[in-house]
Amino acid sequence: MIYELLYPLSTKFGWAGALNVLRYTPFRAIMATLTAMAMCFVLAPWFIRTLQSKQIGQVVRDDGPDSHKIKAGTPTMGGALILLAVLVPTALWADVQNVFVVATAAVTAGYGFIGYLDDRMKIQGANSKGLAGRYKLLGQFAIGGGAVGYLFLSQSGVPQRWIDLRTRLSIPFLAFEKHPIDLPVWAYVLFALLVVVATSNAVNLTDGLDGLAIGPVMINAGAYMVWAYIAGSVLFGKPLAGYLDIAGIPEMTELAIFCAAVIGAGIGFLWYNTYPAQVFMGDVGSLSLGGGLGMVAVLTKNELLSVLLGGVFVLEAASVITQVVSFKLFGRRVFLMAPIHHHFEKKGWPEPRIIVRFWIISILLALVALSSLKLR
Repeated sequence: MIYELLYPLSTKFGWAGALNVLRYTPFRAIMATLTAMAMCFVLAPWFIRTLQSKQIGQVVRDDGPDSHKIKAGTPTMGGALILLAVLVPTALWADVQNVFVVATAAVTAGYGFIGYLDDRMKIQGANSKGLAGRYKLLGQFAIGGGAVGYLFLSQSGVPQRWIDLRTRLSIPFLAFEKHPIDLPVWAYVLFALLVVVATSNAVNLTDGLDGLAIGPVMINAGAYMVWAYIAGSVLFGKPLAGYLDIAGIPEMTELAIFCAAVIGAGIGFLWYNTYPAQVFMGDVGSLSLGGGLGMVAVLTKNELLSVLLGGVFVLEAASVITQVVSFKLFGRRVFLMAPIHHHFEKKGWPEPRIIVRFWIISILLALVALSSLKLR
């Protein structure tokens, strides 16, 4: 919004020449980060007090680790603040006419609403079940399907270069132009939608310890920010995407603003969510952040790379699937408790140790993923 309103003035009035800085994505990304952080730091104390006054507290699983009983009643649904601190700076500093930004923000907000319903039902019902899984998935597929379907099926308002790229699958560490996999439109739409929904739920499963999910979310957002900026940038008159042989068009750079807002909101929230947490993000935060990351992965053509980059999320989701399948088929549990972070808790690992080690793993995976920019 600021970009749309003020940047045109830089070319019309001499006194507004300083506004020319708004054309630069790195500047707007920095401002989005700072704006998101400021919103969290300013609003969080009031937000936490409001949650406490309304008795909106965490409901702890009966079968969870004993150490979690002390967490009962801690304010939850803090993800609503994260959601606000992501969407407002994105609207302020990104190009709000960019179809990628609009689609990503729409999925983030829509998944946040599903998470809100889930959290609300948990609190009102005083149990940890919340919204039935089938309804949650139905909502996720409907919202994600609307955004993905428009971007992959529509010709209106979508960049022509994107139309040429959108059904092609990028394989990590292989040159995009020389090793294309071009799927039928219907197959790619289903695949892209699965990536978005799976990422959202994987982040949701990871959110079980103080600060555990928000760390990898910021690390993933940082990696996607770098990728989106490079994929849409031009150096010495030539697209960097062509030089690096990755999928990219100029419109992708605006996604870096969204990712920067996620980082800023994550830092601000982590101030209050770090161990021992003063507030939890709840499903309203984890589902929305996961959905946003899934959209960025699809729109930057990193669908397969997201499995590596989001390895912590994949591990958490895989541990739950493994546990359920093993118990139903063989009547035995593979882990002491799933998701896997609870397994380590049951083994006696202190909560901060698990959190920091998962962060370290996420950083290493992000570095490996970013190395694929050049290793092709």
